[in-house]
Amino acid sequence: MAESFNIARFVIVAALVLGGCARLPIGVEPASRMAEPAKLDAGSSIGAETEHQVLWPSQGWWKVYGDPQLNRLVTEATDGNPTMHIAQSRIAISRAAGGIAGSALMPTVQTKATFTRQQYSERYFVPPPRAGNWEWDNLWTTGLFYDLDLWGKNRSALAAALDQVQMTTAEAQEVRLTLETAVIRLYVQLSLQYNLLDVAKETLHQREQIRDILKKRHSAGLGTEIDLCQAETVVPAARAEIEKISESIEILRNRLSALAGRGPGYGEQIRRPTLSLALPIGLPTAIPADLLGRRPDVVAHRWRVEAAGKGIEVAKASFYPNINFSAFVGWQSLGFDKFLSSESLIKGFGPAVSLPIFEGGRLKEQLRISTAEYDIAVEAYNNTLIQALEEVANEVAALRSLEIQRTETYQSHSLAFRAYDIALFGFKEGLSDYLTVLNAQTQTLVESQRKAQVEAHFLDAYAALMQAIGGGVPVNAPPDKAGGAK
Repeated sequence: MAESFNIARFVIVAALVLGGCARLPIGVEPASRMAEPAKLDAGSSIGAETEHQVLWPSQGWWKVYGDPQLNRLVTEATDGNPTMHIAQSRIAISRAAGGIAGSALMPTVQTKATFTRQQYSERYFVPPPRAGNWEWDNLWTTGLFYDLDLWGKNRSALAAALDQVQMTTAEAQEVRLTLETAVIRLYVQLSLQYNLLDVAKETLHQREQIRDILKKRHSAGLGTEIDLCQAETVVPAARAEIEKISESIEILRNRLSALAGRGPGYGEQIRRPTLSLALPIGLPTAIPADLLGRRPDVVAHRWRVEAAGKGIEVAKASFYPNINFSAFVGWQSLGFDKFLSSESLIKGFGPAVSLPIFEGGRLKEQLRISTAEYDIAVEAYNNTLIQALEEVANEVAALRSLEIQRTETYQSHSLAFRAYDIALFGFKEGLSDYLTVLNAQTQTLVESQRKAQVEAHFLDAYAALMQAIGGGVPVNAPPDKAGGAK
């Protein structure tokens, strides 16, 4: 027994010495560095907007639109959409993979039993009377195997797997945020189409009135036939516009049904939206730094970088000796008469060492692959962060511009209706004919359409801004590390 312990000790010490002498390839190091958000120029649009500070959006940030039907649609989409279920399944897969990686740090216990009936040779080691006869060869052992993981290969693999769990969780939150935003933006378009439908119906009514007036004038000999033909031509076009808008409404309902994971019949229950324009325009403080914990896609890429860094550690550990410890106990005998007796007991233990000496460059190339994957993950993170800041800046600029456009559009809308009121008053006083009134009304219809479009763009831009800053649910981000790459 003492001799066995001495041999095991010698093997382990030899492996440690060999491991200390192992050399990693020179020059195989990451080339990319993670961008530091604090050093990125956020631009004047974001900097100016932080002067109008608002709180970070809450989990149900879309409720500021003030439409209970929208709240229900968003909830049903995030609960019933198949892409959300797929994202949740990916989390389950990554957790299971983490469990598999974690099992490598634990001892493995296996039991094995074989019972073989065979005829033994008369010129083999089996003595008479079994030599030359049929006999049972029985073996039943229980073994313990344990990887000492002296170089941290299994621990790094487990850490990488746990980083993958965090990454898939962040990706699932990105799917949720994308679904929420998609429902809201479609709903805003649905609201716009209803407003445009109102304008289109009023336009048709107006054109029918003009046509009827010109018919009476033509009958009285006060108008020309070409004027009448022109007035009649635009009436079918107005009806076609109503049909086109009605088609858009039906298609938008179908798309909302699909996002909710339902059939088209579900969309038939969707009523006309009632959205509020009283939205809190502004940005929270600490932009862009807090985007690292708010934007799910940015966080997911950061976890991907962490996992890739652990992959490099796994590749480096492969250059060192792998030391396993094993032990077994069981019974072995010819025949069953004394199979489970102490006389048939067998047992043993010892280390097993494997040291890569010549691999044809496989380990070096694997390290190159892991390093390149890390560089790709870093650059993908940097690109996502830059795009995130661009999206925030774009949406802030759009909202600020749309606020000005709304003010100017409201003024034009008000002036158009004032001109209509003056024309209507002149008609009632006998100072002008009704055709003048209808022409003034045409401008009110144009301004009403423009007002509806500007308001829809404003509501849509707000949803896009909320998506750009990450919605209302912070995501678990890895700790910040100075210096970027490993």
